[in-house]
Amino acid sequence: MFNLDEFFNGTELHAYEFFGAHKKGKGVVFNLWAPHAYKVEVIGSFNDWGKAIPMSKSDPRGIWTLEITDCKLTHAYRYRIYKDSHTCHEKIDPYAFYAERRPATASCMYDLDYYRFSDDDYMQKRTFSYDKPMSIYEVHINGFKNPKGELLNTYRNLKETLIPYVLENGFTHIELMPVFEHPFDGSWGYQSTGFYCATSRYGTPYDLMDFVNECHKQGIGVILDVVYAHFVQDSFGLVNYDFAPLYEYPEKHLMKSEWGSYYFNLNSGPVISFLLSSANFYLQRYHFDGLRFDAVSHFIYHKGNRDLGDNVEGLSFVKRMNYHLKEENPSVMLIAEDSTDYPNVTKEIKWGGLGYDYKWDLGWMNDTLRYYKMDHEYRKYHHNLINFSMAYFYNEKFIMPLSHDEVVHSKGTIVDKMFGTYEEKFHLCRNLFVLMFTHPGKKLNFMGNEIAMFREFDESKQLDWFMLQYPLHDSFKRFFKDMNLIYTGHKAFYENEFDWHNFRWIDADNNAQSVYSYYRLDDKECFVVVLNMMPISYETFEIGVPFGGTYVEIMNSEKDIYSGCNMCNFTPIKAKRRKRHGLKHSITISLAPFAGIIFKVKYRKPRKK
Repeated sequence: MFNLDEFFNGTELHAYEFFGAHKKGKGVVFNLWAPHAYKVEVIGSFNDWGKAIPMSKSDPRGIWTLEITDCKLTHAYRYRIYKDSHTCHEKIDPYAFYAERRPATASCMYDLDYYRFSDDDYMQKRTFSYDKPMSIYEVHINGFKNPKGELLNTYRNLKETLIPYVLENGFTHIELMPVFEHPFDGSWGYQSTGFYCATSRYGTPYDLMDFVNECHKQGIGVILDVVYAHFVQDSFGLVNYDFAPLYEYPEKHLMKSEWGSYYFNLNSGPVISFLLSSANFYLQRYHFDGLRFDAVSHFIYHKGNRDLGDNVEGLSFVKRMNYHLKEENPSVMLIAEDSTDYPNVTKEIKWGGLGYDYKWDLGWMNDTLRYYKMDHEYRKYHHNLINFSMAYFYNEKFIMPLSHDEVVHSKGTIVDKMFGTYEEKFHLCRNLFVLMFTHPGKKLNFMGNEIAMFREFDESKQLDWFMLQYPLHDSFKRFFKDMNLIYTGHKAFYENEFDWHNFRWIDADNNAQSVYSYYRLDDKECFVVVLNMMPISYETFEIGVPFGGTYVEIMNSEKDIYSGCNMCNFTPIKAKRRKRHGLKHSITISLAPFAGIIFKVKYRKPRKK
């Protein structure tokens, strides 16, 4: 399937089938692109790192080739690249499938064809999930749970710990933070060296394949966080690869990113093919169900800065990437982590969009957390921070993220961001998640959100599971699980959610009391949501409702089982035919301080005359 001309044109999705180290008969064949090299040699453990074996130039455009006829795919190796007859340096293989465990840096030969997936049923049925629930659990592999007490977690451990946990707590998808090989643990994979290497710090490629396979057998989708805007500057990697800028821009003002890494040269056809092929590689060889693209703003604007103007090359690259990936993998999800308000990110390319399936709603995240951090007394002056998200929601297909970015670098965890006393933080945080799970849009939560962790994320430690010994945390976890199950169990909260008929405000403007109310509906059920953002209770609080009938409270964040005050609506409430909030019916409820409440009513569609 590999085509060398398409590789140089920047349209090749299978470069990994040609470049790198591949089994051939009883030997191994190496192919490398290094157009500026004077000569190239291969050194490795196949001869105890002894005499280097020279490669021959097989194409004038800079392709170097070597076949070792008696060699097994079990060895580590490096390329020794010469600038001239005397000056050389050693580099990793950009297309290696495996690498030595850090701090060692050599590439490793690996035969990916040995593993056989058994997830055909899942793969044939998977979709974009537009009309399905999607509650994503974002995970850093080493920071989740390590019951064996080892320094590093493993892909195998995740099969035993993460999969049952996700199933038990109602999540539908797992999103793994980057697994690309990276030298520094503290980068969490966002500054990578190996764009085809699943990091060896957690196990082998087979172990990761087996984890994805098992997720699929249990009905769990797996999304991979990928970083194609930039690469790490470590000297053994891609930077100055053949003694000249090859993967990075040659122009100094374009070369470096704000993170100290190097931007990929999106003017180069081979570099574009390298990135296209990497994305396709993880979809086809590892069976990931989606890719979440980091730092999309840097593809849209130069250095992610609107003032520097549109990044024409970056926008072209994004469209090319998404178009070709969809051609080969029509059922995968392509997700943009984009902090800009650039239009049509999730519109199809043929209609002038960028071709992503979803976009993170970072506007909702920032506005919402700002509101919940705020002193209660000032909320009435910032009422629009909560209702503004619906003013633009239908412009894109959104995922609502409370991700790892919000619980690091002294920002405080989600529960710790809440205003008030220690106990009030839990009341408000439960209220926040009622809002999140009933607001249109798919959901994403970073691990630890569901147990109300106070310690910020640390990649070297597992979650503070011991906190579940304390009633406030244990009851919060129960609440979070129940919200997940309500969300995934009622199609009104996810089906047709990108259609404006699915959501209606009842009262979006009650800033005097800081109470919001709205409803969600499908063809049989309607759910009314009421959110009290103040430490004030109301024995009787009247709201309009869209239908007559009996309203049953199915969630109250202030139930005693969630460590709330237990001021709830324990008996069904019959709607009265009295106009309120522009609706023909109303109900009178009890509303506790900081309560997030969901009522359900069944209704019949009016008969057509």
